Amino acid sequence: MLLNPKRIATLHSRVSILSLLRRHSTLPPNPNPTTPLTKPQLKALVINHYSRGKFSNLIQNVVASPPVLLLACQNLTPRSNDVNSLASPAVALRFSVEELGRELGENRFDVESCCVRMVPSRKKGESLVLPNLKLKVVIEAIRMVLEIVYDERLVTFAYGGRVGMGRHTAIRYLKNSVQNPNWWFKVTFDREKFEHKNVNKLCLIIEEKIKDTVLIGIVRKLFECEVLQIELGGCYLGRGFPQECGLSSILINVYFNGFDKEIQDLRIRTNQENPRFDSNEVLSGSSVFYKPVKIYAVRYLDEILVITSGSKMLTMDLKNQVMKFLEGKLELKVDRLKMAIHSATMEKIDFLGMELQAVQPSVLRPPMSEKAIRARKKYLRQKEVKAIELRNARETNRKKLGLKILAHVFKKLKQSDEFKFDFHIENEVREIFRTWADEVVKEFLGSLEEQANWYRMLSAGDFLSLRHIRHQLPQELVDAYDHFQEQVDKHIKPVKARKALEEAERRVVEEEEQKYAERTVQELTRLCMKVDAPIELVRKAVKMAGFTNNMGRPRPIKLLIALEDTDIIKWYAGVGRRWLDFFCCCHNFKMVKTVVTYHLRFSCLLTLAEKHESTKLETIRHYTKDLKVSDFNGIEEVHFPAEREIKMMGDKNLSDPKPVDGALSLALIRLASDEPAYSCVAHFCDRKDTIVYRVRLLQNRLNVNPLDEKKWVPGMGAIHEGLNRKCLPLCSDHIHDLYMGTISLQDIDCTSFVDVD
Repeated sequence: MLLNPKRIATLHSRVSILSLLRRHSTLPPNPNPTTPLTKPQLKALVINHYSRGKFSNLIQNVVASPPVLLLACQNLTPRSNDVNSLASPAVALRFSVEELGRELGENRFDVESCCVRMVPSRKKGESLVLPNLKLKVVIEAIRMVLEIVYDERLVTFAYGGRVGMGRHTAIRYLKNSVQNPNWWFKVTFDREKFEHKNVNKLCLIIEEKIKDTVLIGIVRKLFECEVLQIELGGCYLGRGFPQECGLSSILINVYFNGFDKEIQDLRIRTNQENPRFDSNEVLSGSSVFYKPVKIYAVRYLDEILVITSGSKMLTMDLKNQVMKFLEGKLELKVDRLKMAIHSATMEKIDFLGMELQAVQPSVLRPPMSEKAIRARKKYLRQKEVKAIELRNARETNRKKLGLKILAHVFKKLKQSDEFKFDFHIENEVREIFRTWADEVVKEFLGSLEEQANWYRMLSAGDFLSLRHIRHQLPQELVDAYDHFQEQVDKHIKPVKARKALEEAERRVVEEEEQKYAERTVQELTRLCMKVDAPIELVRKAVKMAGFTNNMGRPRPIKLLIALEDTDIIKWYAGVGRRWLDFFCCCHNFKMVKTVVTYHLRFSCLLTLAEKHESTKLETIRHYTKDLKVSDFNGIEEVHFPAEREIKMMGDKNLSDPKPVDGALSLALIRLASDEPAYSCVAHFCDRKDTIVYRVRLLQNRLNVNPLDEKKWVPGMGAIHEGLNRKCLPLCSDHIHDLYMGTISLQDIDCTSFVDVD
């Protein structure tokens, strides 16, 4: 029997991993037990427990192992780009990884004891249950294992909670792949949390692929303790809010995987019924265009968009099938009023926080206006004049250099009979003159008038062309003259040059006509997807957060006056960069740039002026418009994006940025207190030089219910009110990352808040 070398290497790696795990499972508790696994090693370990179509005992054999738990700790650690960034003592100070592994392996892990209930500041508010850091590690380890099991089994149009499959990837698919959309509808769910029947359905779906009662029990316990809550139709999934559990995204993808497969089968069936042909095969030489019926679907967690290029009746049948599957097999409640069919060309639809509409190609790439054409012609004229000036200057310099060379040679010849050089430069001089000659000839041949004049002088009125004269001359002279005339006809005859120039002009005209015909056909037969930022909602958010007054002019935010100057600028920079990163793929991105460049920048300047009791001009003179600040060493730093940087920003496509909701609705106010030093609440940060900050939420400051769309911005989420006025000690690095939007409250152990009177 022959063995594959790659198969042998894989088996050796699995044996080494299993031996490593067995060795660590028998060791006594040790503050530095082992090193975390790599992702390929974890994948090999999970696949090793696959047999007969199912994965078995993943909690005991995979999740409970200390190397896997350490890998989960490393994933939870902010700034864990390098492997050495997570120190084992930082983990050992909080809990024992080996003891946690034994509890999981022996099914003794108590989920309820690791839950902390956050009581809201107001009496009628809802409480929030959050996991402590120990439970977060277990949740992250389970998420990594489920990701390996299910990620390759998910369909290609399922986005969210997957590596490299974020919002901008979905938008890029819509812009590049969707052709000629006619009708679409968005699936909207009633705002309800997962009930007991949905949890049972989810567990049955997991049991189809995983045989592990301990895993199912932990998932059920997380739902019972309200640590894991899935609320479809809400505005908190995928936004970095602390109320979102780390398992929410992967479990939503697992729950909707059957629905995705059903949509995939419908798409394949439609493609088979409407095959795609080449236009030459359908009707060659005809003006008839064939458009096959297509079905497109995009799902980002609980947001689903279905698009068709067929008739409205086809779309209605598809909508009924979708509703039947969601309400029947998945037992979900669909909002039938909001799930209406819209025309792709006549109405905009909101999806992923952006506005979509089908438009003609000229809307996305409009032709040049008359003003732009005049500006381009002016630029070409200026460029031509500059080229002529450079050519004249080059000829003048060459004339001066040639005269110097001739004067030097003549002087040497007069002084002596011989002409000697200390250095042999004949080749260099010959190369210089050859280059000059080539350029002169090339420039000369480019002018038809010059060619015609020289051709007329060299070919007309010569006595050597007379027959009775040619017989009286030597044959060598006649042959030389004929050869010379052939060269004149070949290189200087203006007829050929004129024909070549006319051919080039004709080719340019034909290309322009061909492009115009193709553009006209595309205008009449093709529709593209235009993605816009909801500018009205952005302006409403800017006004609600206090950046502008009722007249739409920038104003200061007095709540931020208690912060340091650098922290004020960082808070504004975090909000601005979130907006720029999120809407960089939109067609009207320029309007978002204006909001950040003008409203946010000058609101920050006015806040600094209000704090220091100075005028706006004095503040601009001190900080400049780029909002430069100096650190302790006197080095200038720029946190807010500069105007030039904003102008150069464009489509990044593949990123998955968090929306601005978390940064806009959160303000961390520094407290001036003599409290003892606390540890930083960021995951596994062991720094003690911390500062206590109080959480102030926007909805509590404005006394507005985020569910009220009239007073709140529609589609904008909010951090749970259970964190309002909680005090969090943070070190300088992590408060910087939190302000700038590099990390979110999900990267912080909010259960370790401190009580400050």
